Amino acid sequence: MFGIKWLSESRIISWKARNGMNILRISLGVIFIWFGILKFFPGVSSAEEVAGRTVLKLTFGLVKPAFSMPILAVWECIIGLGLITKAWLRLTLILLYLQMAGTFLPLLFFPDETFNHSILVPTLLGQYIIKNFVLISGGIVIGATIKGGMLTSAPLPMEKVFKLNKRFGRVKRLFSVKG
Repeated sequence: MFGIKWLSESRIISWKARNGMNILRISLGVIFIWFGILKFFPGVSSAEEVAGRTVLKLTFGLVKPAFSMPILAVWECIIGLGLITKAWLRLTLILLYLQMAGTFLPLLFFPDETFNHSILVPTLLGQYIIKNFVLISGGIVIGATIKGGMLTSAPLPMEKVFKLNKRFGRVKRLFSVKG
C-alpha cells in the first residue's frame, strides 16, 4: 500500500496541489489568531511594545497602547478566523494586507531598533518584522484562488503555452519555454 510507487514524485506533487492551499490558509489563520490572542494580555506579546509605540506615533500620540492593543488583537483574530473559515475572504485579505503594511512601519519609525549599522543587518526585531513578507506572500497566493484559481500538478501543454505567450507576452519566460 505504501510502496515506492505510492510515493512517486507525481503523486506527491498532486497531493501538494490538492492540499497546499488549505494548509497555507489554515496555517496563516492559526498564526494570526495565536499572535492576536497574545495581544489581549498585557506584557505577553513580544510585539506589543513596538506595536503600541508604532500606533502612538502613527496617530500623533492620540491613540494610546492601552486602547490600540485590544483593537489590534481583535483585528488579528478576525483575520485568523476569516482565513480558517474562508468567511468573507476578500475582506479578510484586505485586513491582512492593511495589518501587514502597519507591521513594516517600525522599520521607518525606529530604524535604530530594527537595524544594526546598516539596513543590511537587521536586529532581531527587524528580522521579526521582515519575515512578514512571507505572510504577505501567503495572502497573495490565497487571494489568487478567490475566483476559482487553484494549484495544479498538471503542466500546460506546449500549444497552450505558446497561445498564452502570444496573448500575454511574458509567459515564455515564466514557463521557461524555448522558442
